[in-house]
Amino acid sequence: MMDSNTATMGNLPRGIGICTTIPDILYLPELVFGGLVWILVACTLVVPANPQAWVMFVSLFCFCMTFIWMVMFFCGTHNNRGSWAAADFAYHGIAAFFYLSASVALAKVTLEIKETTPLNSQNYKLDISAVVFSYVATLLYFVHTIFSAIRWKSF
Repeated sequence: MMDSNTATMGNLPRGIGICTTIPDILYLPELVFGGLVWILVACTLVVPANPQAWVMFVSLFCFCMTFIWMVMFFCGTHNNRGSWAAADFAYHGIAAFFYLSASVALAKVTLEIKETTPLNSQNYKLDISAVVFSYVATLLYFVHTIFSAIRWKSF
């Protein structure tokens, strides 16, 4: 028999249950790695500005929306409706796509920085860290999308 705070397929968790169910347990790592990308990109020299601005937008947007989404699930505003499971799948799919595009742009900028600055430069090290964390965030959002799709299909 399952505990009351673990969700079976076809049920959306609420309260502390979001910390014990797949895919909802991924909210906290998504926030941590997304926040790290946001902080690391904000600390670097922004050259060229356009790809870095996209990375900042994606990391800030996904951080805020994931936090809001997590709070809404925690409060139980979904009332265990299948439309919320579909929205969870859609949001995390869009976030995974955004993060993938931002990760590729950030990796390209970092490779260009490598050619013009010394490898022990602080900006280069921060950009490398941001690229790694950005790809980890992409993976987390992608895995969340897969499990959200499975949960949505079980409704």
